[in-house]
Amino acid sequence: MALRITEACINCGACAVECPNTAIYEGGADWQWAEGTQLKTVEVQGEIVEATQPQAPYTDETFYIVTDKCTQCVGFHEEPQCAAVCPVDCCVLDLDHPETKEALLEKKIFLHGC
Repeated sequence: MALRITEACINCGACAVECPNTAIYEGGADWQWAEGTQLKTVEVQGEIVEATQPQAPYTDETFYIVTDKCTQCVGFHEEPQCAAVCPVDCCVLDLDHPETKEALLEKKIFLHGC
């Protein structure tokens, strides 16, 4: 499963610097597929878009995790680094987006090419 950040977030930003996929963004900040990945283009809702095209933020309130870029650090670390460093334990499994370890590894390969 991907991870999500709960409303208990204190906006410290500790999680964002630890993410190997650059999947964590400050509330209100646009995100990009290309940031932290090797992607040049990506298919979004059946349309090919430039990976540098800004995407709308998930929320304006707290840091957030882009589900499609989160791999739970599979292929990088033994445990999700955001959860490991979060001082208030608000980086939790996103039960709305179940994924197997194999699917997370495939996502890592998609994002990074290896």
